[in-house]
Amino acid sequence: MGISASIFGCSGLRLTDEERSFFRELQPWGFILFGRNISEPDQVAALVDELKACVDHDPVPVLIDQEGGRVRRLRPPYWPEYGSGRAFGELYARDHEKGLRLAWLQSRLMAIDLQKLGINVDCLPVVDVPVAGSHDVIGDRAYSSDPEIVGKIGQAACDGLLDGGVLPVIKHIPGHGRAGVDSHKALPVVDTPFAQLEKQDFAPFRVLNEMPLAMTAHVVYEAIDSDAPATSSRRVIDEVIRKNIGFDGLLMCDDLSMHALSGDFGERTQSAFAAGCDVVLHCNGDMAEMTAIADAARSLEGKPLARAMLATELINVSRQCDEADLREEYATLSGHQGYGEDPTEAGL
Repeated sequence: MGISASIFGCSGLRLTDEERSFFRELQPWGFILFGRNISEPDQVAALVDELKACVDHDPVPVLIDQEGGRVRRLRPPYWPEYGSGRAFGELYARDHEKGLRLAWLQSRLMAIDLQKLGINVDCLPVVDVPVAGSHDVIGDRAYSSDPEIVGKIGQAACDGLLDGGVLPVIKHIPGHGRAGVDSHKALPVVDTPFAQLEKQDFAPFRVLNEMPLAMTAHVVYEAIDSDAPATSSRRVIDEVIRKNIGFDGLLMCDDLSMHALSGDFGERTQSAFAAGCDVVLHCNGDMAEMTAIADAARSLEGKPLARAMLATELINVSRQCDEADLREEYATLSGHQGYGEDPTEAGL
């Protein structure tokens, strides 16, 4: 079938024989790592090599959620301590230039960390705009409640990753900031008028509409489509993400195993493709779920394939830097001194 328009996780620190056989037959476009896949650097690099060896295309996108703060798969003592997105916004409020510099520095250093392991895609930045009363699933992952500031910091974060040869994924398009529930557990429904969504929620994504990759929000926007979340709404993807926001990069859905979605995994997969997602994402490594998704998945071809090829051309295209100097500057601006104990909770 060629390349499958899918991204999958795996169950542990090494591939099982069943996983290896499944991936070799399916040929997914990419893979994603979670905390269960992370032990120490040599193990992670070996797992990444195993994953890449399962498929025939190159380069192979290997994704990870490495935002900083609550959401970090790579953690001390083997990897540095990185702060949450809110820290950039707080510094920006005091000094615009330093706030943007800190956002770039953190992404650039994360890119260095990821490149050493063979990981080449970071699910960052979070450019959702939170509002009062929304669920804390975004919370301090957001840069600010001001969409203009979110857009500027999001651009700096993208630039840091791209300068390090790592692809950013803007999320969660067209905006998760108003969600009243955690979409990992339930379906958020937003009843905000379209004009307000366009002015506030969509605005940062419009600033970043030339980025190579974006991830959908499992959120219903009643003003656009009261029947389906963005992930499975042709109206949201066509009219808002592609036209209003102007994003023409590769669009992947958020994790199909999240409880915001309904139907079996074949139905979820078909709905995401029918709505206009280019690639489907499944994260938990459950073989039964992956098999059902694989059976319903499409081949990566046509416009989605062209978008994928444009994105992967940016992998490993990095600018030279002095890592020691950047880490010293980062420590000064952020107050994070290195590889100490990690006080934060595991992220979602």
